Amino acid sequence: MHELDAASNNSVDDIRELIEQVRFSPQAGRYKVYIIDEVHMLSAAAFNAFLKTLEEPPAHAIFILATTEKHKILPTILSRCQIFDFKRITPTDIAEHLQEITIKENIQAEPEGLQVIAQKSDGCMRDALSILDKIVSFTNGKLSYTNTLEHLNLLDEDYFFQLLDMLFNEDLPAVLNLYDEIDQKGFEGDMFLNNLSEFFRNLLVSRDPRSLPLLQVVDGFRNKYIAKATDIPAAFMIGALNVLNEAEMGFKQARNKKLHVEFHLIRLTHLKQAVEFVSDGEPGKKKRLEGLKPVAFRPIAIRSKEKSEAKLYIQEEPQQPAPAQTIKPAETKPAAPSQTTLPARAKQETPPQPAMPAAGGLGSLKKIREQIQNRKNEQELPEQLSEDKLEIVWLEFQEKLAENNQVTSHSNFRMASIKIIDDLIFEIQVGSKIQLQFIEAERTLLLMHVQERFNNPRIQFRVNLEEETESATAKPELTLSLRDQYLKMVSLYPIIGTMRDQLNLDLDY
Repeated sequence: MHELDAASNNSVDDIRELIEQVRFSPQAGRYKVYIIDEVHMLSAAAFNAFLKTLEEPPAHAIFILATTEKHKILPTILSRCQIFDFKRITPTDIAEHLQEITIKENIQAEPEGLQVIAQKSDGCMRDALSILDKIVSFTNGKLSYTNTLEHLNLLDEDYFFQLLDMLFNEDLPAVLNLYDEIDQKGFEGDMFLNNLSEFFRNLLVSRDPRSLPLLQVVDGFRNKYIAKATDIPAAFMIGALNVLNEAEMGFKQARNKKLHVEFHLIRLTHLKQAVEFVSDGEPGKKKRLEGLKPVAFRPIAIRSKEKSEAKLYIQEEPQQPAPAQTIKPAETKPAAPSQTTLPARAKQETPPQPAMPAAGGLGSLKKIREQIQNRKNEQELPEQLSEDKLEIVWLEFQEKLAENNQVTSHSNFRMASIKIIDDLIFEIQVGSKIQLQFIEAERTLLLMHVQERFNNPRIQFRVNLEEETESATAKPELTLSLRDQYLKMVSLYPIIGTMRDQLNLDLDY
């Protein structure tokens, strides 16, 4: 039997050497077995070199290709192989196998401790045996649930059940004190959030007998999960999982880790107030209003363009009035309206509500809108260029370049100078073509930044290359020594010195 690690030996030469060995018959036995581990790591050229041997293998050769990523292997290779898919070992099977080993080795082991090892091995029997061997060696052959949690650095499930009661009762001081106790024990915040998410997930699957097989916990806590799941609404569990998911995603970016966890625990404490529950506890339902009130329209007074003192009141009525209509219009005679009877009819149909004054009609509303628009226009008037503000805007853009780690661009912008040409144009003066290139590369971002700060899209700028300064400084450059030239380059472009320090380069001046 021969084994080849394809992760380290994935070249064409390694495969050719393997093919040369395959040609020879076995010295003992009928077959030569070649196990290629992590076969998906082979290069495409190595696969092609190996293809001919797989198509017509010698009678004495058997190849076993092992991989965890079958989709990365070429289809031409897979078509010439007999595929066996191995699934993860269930925690129950792992715990039973560990129990058999402890009995044979005369090891005192609690079933709960073995179940914890089986869960944390993630379906790998080799990892489970390694964990068992390590814990047994440190506990003198006495494995218990408590010392298993201690050696695996796991948090006891009782903490989460206590925390659940505190959260549901909105007892914030008790929640913060319990988390401080957990933090003092040395448990990291991200691990606590992950374990708490897993706890709420187990509670959620414990609510229905159909999803109960998905519950993978120690047998001693199974009944406790089922009993607690019936007391807590599903909406609360789903909301808690959503909050904990946000907390885990933002944990790496948080500067104060403990405060980050405490903040999301505060959200969980007040989650009960933020979620509206119905009697059956199912999320997503809203209570319906018992009754809907009809919409009543206020009468609008309209001025007549003609010189008439009559006022016309309009009462808008729905085509299909609701049964709960509270306002009933006055009954009128079926007489046809006429110009002579309009004032009397308007007076007869006047509702009990007070009429709007004539001066406060549609014209007043239009004036109010015009005033608001005029104030908005006054606040958004474009500004013209000024030296003081342009200098501030120029420094702000340099700070943005520094925050984005654009060290070279920041240095070139810092060496450049600016001056105002007129109200809408300013000029950037540079001393070399390299500076000119860096300024032009950031032209769009700089222009957007200046126009936004001045609220004026008409502002433009131009770049002026001072050729006299460049020609005057070019001549002494020829007389500088190599060391002086390097120091000058570092002063102009600090990134060169940084690269030299990081790469540990020795310079030959």
